[in-house]
Amino acid sequence: LLPIKSLGVLERLDAGEIVIGDGGFVFALEKRGYVKAGPWTPEAAAEHPEAVRQLHREFLRAGANVMQTFTFYASDDKLENRGNKLTFTGAQINEAACDLAREVANEGDGLVAGGVSQTPSYLSCKSEIDVKAIFKKQLDVFIKKNVDFLIAEYFEHVEEAEWAVQVLKETGKPVAASLCIGPQGDLHGVSPGECAVRLVKAGAQIVGINCHFDPMTCVKTVKMMKDGVEKAGLKAHYMVQPLAYHTPDCGCQGFIDLPEFPFALEPRILSRWDMHKYAREAYNAGIRFIGGCCGFEPYHIRAVAEELAPERGFLPAASEKHGNWGAGLEMHTKPWVRARARRDYWENLKPASGRPLCPSMSAPDSWGVTKGHTELMQQKEATTQDQLKVLFDKSKSH
Repeated sequence: LLPIKSLGVLERLDAGEIVIGDGGFVFALEKRGYVKAGPWTPEAAAEHPEAVRQLHREFLRAGANVMQTFTFYASDDKLENRGNKLTFTGAQINEAACDLAREVANEGDGLVAGGVSQTPSYLSCKSEIDVKAIFKKQLDVFIKKNVDFLIAEYFEHVEEAEWAVQVLKETGKPVAASLCIGPQGDLHGVSPGECAVRLVKAGAQIVGINCHFDPMTCVKTVKMMKDGVEKAGLKAHYMVQPLAYHTPDCGCQGFIDLPEFPFALEPRILSRWDMHKYAREAYNAGIRFIGGCCGFEPYHIRAVAEELAPERGFLPAASEKHGNWGAGLEMHTKPWVRARARRDYWENLKPASGRPLCPSMSAPDSWGVTKGHTELMQQKEATTQDQLKVLFDKSKSH
């Protein structure tokens, strides 16, 4: 048998292995002071490589065996959108991100995944040729750096994701495709099942969901994708990389519509014990590529790895500092805390928020705009004060 290190992502999935993804680099690095909220672009890979490297290492230690290059929104049209200054080219960022991911992946059994994401050009109704050219430009570095596989992730419209998959397939590398949609489908109303069928027909071998919704909602949506693929007589592997936030009150655009997005989401964060339930639910649904997106910290991924340790056959390195179901609390000085060193306590706890004046649910914004609406046309220039005033006034009526 080949050692696991020599197996690619498809070989691992074909063999029934569980592949654990990493967490939410954009949000984690924003909180640490290395990413600007708003553009959410990944200059940190070139500006602050030590920060990106350390986060990769923490996710690897927590049990992840996929190191996604920190290249989210690294297309040149996004790097220069709405006044964002291009300090590094997309190629420079992608190259630095690939080097960091490979360096850390080689410290364990990690695979390197090069990623592309949705583009401002698509929202601005640019042509298929123009949008595909953006993806092709990003691919040059991924081919040069010989990433192990490619992910088209964070797409709100299946059409753009299809275009991305078609471009990625030209490399001959395995391709995963992940939409940021919920059970209602993409933003043009295409159902999750139909989305998955279209992505598989475009050439994706792994399909699924990332971001925008909480874990259980994302698992539910992947189940719908799986049903669609199977009814079409097709085959695929499935992936899920959800938010680490509770989103029961979200509409079709997910947490972006929440009034708390992005700076007041902390009360919604899932506990490590919630992640155990998520990992088991995903596994039982037949999903074998299980990771996280925005809000996921290394301890969340560790919880996923710990829940699935019986199936994987080992615990992650970070578990040496984490007793099973709180067992480390047996060493606490306070007796009532020692009494919490048991599974049934943490499994049955319903955490309070400590915010007595806050509602349990929010009323999401519902502007109902997507590709084709004037308000979503993008621009290289900074948003003007007049443009902002129009938005401020409109927000008062929503």
